[in-house]
Amino acid sequence: MTDLSIKIHNLELRNPVMTASGTFGYGWEYEDFVDFNRMGGIIVKATTGSNREGNRYPRLAETHKGMLNAIGLQNKGVDYFVNEIYPRIKDYPTNMIVNVSGSTIEEYEAVAEKINELENIPAIELNISCPNVKEGGMAFGTSCASAQSVTKAVRRLYKKTLIVKLSPNVTNIAEIAKAVEDEGADCLSLINTLLGMAIDAEKRTPILSTVTGGLSGPAVKPIALRMVWQVHRAVTIPLIGIGGISSATDAIEFMLAGASAIQVGTANFIDPSVTMKIVDGIEEYLVRHRISAVKDLIGGLRVV
Repeated sequence: MTDLSIKIHNLELRNPVMTASGTFGYGWEYEDFVDFNRMGGIIVKATTGSNREGNRYPRLAETHKGMLNAIGLQNKGVDYFVNEIYPRIKDYPTNMIVNVSGSTIEEYEAVAEKINELENIPAIELNISCPNVKEGGMAFGTSCASAQSVTKAVRRLYKKTLIVKLSPNVTNIAEIAKAVEDEGADCLSLINTLLGMAIDAEKRTPILSTVTGGLSGPAVKPIALRMVWQVHRAVTIPLIGIGGISSATDAIEFMLAGASAIQVGTANFIDPSVTMKIVDGIEEYLVRHRISAVKDLIGGLRVV
């Protein structure tokens, strides 16, 4: 019998497989494809202080082994989430985690404070790394000082498990990670999307309305793995690996690099039941290698 459970601060996961914000809606969109009883957690769509319409279309572009998006944090605001979304998802049999976003520190604080009062939301993921908004988002995650400021402010108000999502669009992600850990983050998730762009050569125009967008999918996996490995060596808090994960082998590689859990993102659009296959594959790997607990994989990379 293998033990797939993972503990991240006060968050108990039945297995290390979660879904990434912006790729799994609020969960109900996938009810026909997955068993929530077999998931570690769901990170729901980004939530901001007030309604956001998002960026103009087109805001998606397929690339080789990846996808560019420029959605722009489209959502109806935290009050709508509390009154309309939360009652519908609060009894799902897995960890429902809210991705908290904003343009100012005050907006992050206001959203986090309201989410803190929701009994069945055990954690938030503080999004300081969205590359697709004009203000806020990635701007907070690209310097130690600004990342520290927003983490410190939210930590003061938010009493449950605080996950901070890091941007890969920096020179030294380990420095940002350490700065955020010092201000009270309980866990780090990485990486968010990489800034990229696509061009229509016939029209000689950018494909995305915003010109640039966030690149995700298998194309970013080697970069994400490298950053998880670097951050694992720099901090002592748990990590959640994100970036092009589409199989159990991908998930195991991230855990060997230092992640305690993983999030599946773009792969949900290709195969909506991929998370179930990843859970099965991790268990099969443990049995085949005679490893009794999945937590024994964390940071197990052998560097000779």
